[in-house]
Amino acid sequence: MTKNEKKNEIGKMSFEEAIKELGGIVQKIEQGEIPLQDSLEQYEKGMVLINHCKDILQKAEKRIEEISEAQANSQKDKDS
Repeated sequence: MTKNEKKNEIGKMSFEEAIKELGGIVQKIEQGEIPLQDSLEQYEKGMVLINHCKDILQKAEKRIEEISEAQANSQKDKDS
């Protein structure tokens, strides 16, 4: 699987799926179950997963801010 295919695959994961995958990677690396080259590949995949999770969280944070602003504006209109 190419790097782009891996990124596309990861891009389709939910936050929970990505976190679970990250947990598995960390466990494998910490336990030394895999050779060095595989560890490096897993580390690279982990970094892509982390960035994916950050993107999801940033989008959620932005959505929460939008909802809060809309609620505040709605309340202002009622108070006017």
